[in-house]
Amino acid sequence: MSQFLDNMIAKAKANKKTIVLPEGFDKRIVKAAADASAQDIADIIILGQKDEICKIAEAENCDISKVKVVNPLEDEKFQSYADALFEMRKAKGMTEEQAVELMKNPLYYGVMMVHMSDADGMVAGACNSTSNVIRPALQILKTAPGTKLVSAFFMMCVPNCPYGENGNLIFADSGLNENPDAEQVSEIAISSAKTFKALIGAEPKVAMLSYSTYGSAKSELVEKMQLATKLVKEKAPELQVDGELQLDAAIVPSVAELKCPESTVAGHANVLVFPDLNAGNIGYKLVQRFANAEAYGPVLQGIRKPVNDLSRGCSAEDVVGVIAITSVQAQALD
Repeated sequence: MSQFLDNMIAKAKANKKTIVLPEGFDKRIVKAAADASAQDIADIIILGQKDEICKIAEAENCDISKVKVVNPLEDEKFQSYADALFEMRKAKGMTEEQAVELMKNPLYYGVMMVHMSDADGMVAGACNSTSNVIRPALQILKTAPGTKLVSAFFMMCVPNCPYGENGNLIFADSGLNENPDAEQVSEIAISSAKTFKALIGAEPKVAMLSYSTYGSAKSELVEKMQLATKLVKEKAPELQVDGELQLDAAIVPSVAELKCPESTVAGHANVLVFPDLNAGNIGYKLVQRFANAEAYGPVLQGIRKPVNDLSRGCSAEDVVGVIAITSVQAQALD
């Protein structure tokens, strides 16, 4: 376990939040629920049929006595949730019958629990696609105030690494937006800076990455990152941000001294904003494999309350880590 995850767990324990896990039929989720509860990382609600969840727990030899199990179809709040969803979406054409049907979907029910403050965050995706996890979050919770775009990042924790903040860096967007335009890249950068501050506690230094540094190459690809940098500076003048920067100029002080000696970000960046999903996804996987780095994500940012997506190949230990991160994101809203 990395120092980053140790810190997330310690922070989560210091101000416990309630996290709902809607995929109660999956043994990894049941094991993670038991583990997170046993460690007092969070108060856990797991959705599903109690007898089935208890059978899984028994088979996996895990104690779920501290986990709250809720079957949406039998929950006393089912109808009030359906009514609230109908009121929220009727202007979009939703009927009362459709609202009731959606509340039978554990993903929608879990997000409604977060919306109604019966939970502080939701973690799902072990058995569902990213689109299925995000859709109810956007329909019910919507984007955070002042945010126009939901994006995804990976927290990269690189052992024995002099770069970033003691080897901790955010890579964004590395999991959601395929080909963002300059406006969207600027939103990703601002959200990522806020996230870095909330999770790590250090000042974010944001590098807008490209294959060019300060106009060393000229193309539409370069111009996109130049414009995105300009937009970030206009929207959030308090942020330390620079671009466009090549990766080595962004994180290596000696290279930064040669290429952009006046920059306060170059050579010291801890938030790396990629031009598109190709670069971001390939980049995080290269670092993960070549540097034996721990990669936590994709973690969503920009939603009004935290909802996080799991990889469908996740382990129970991965789920516990995302529960801790989600709890810390929820604390940042206090």
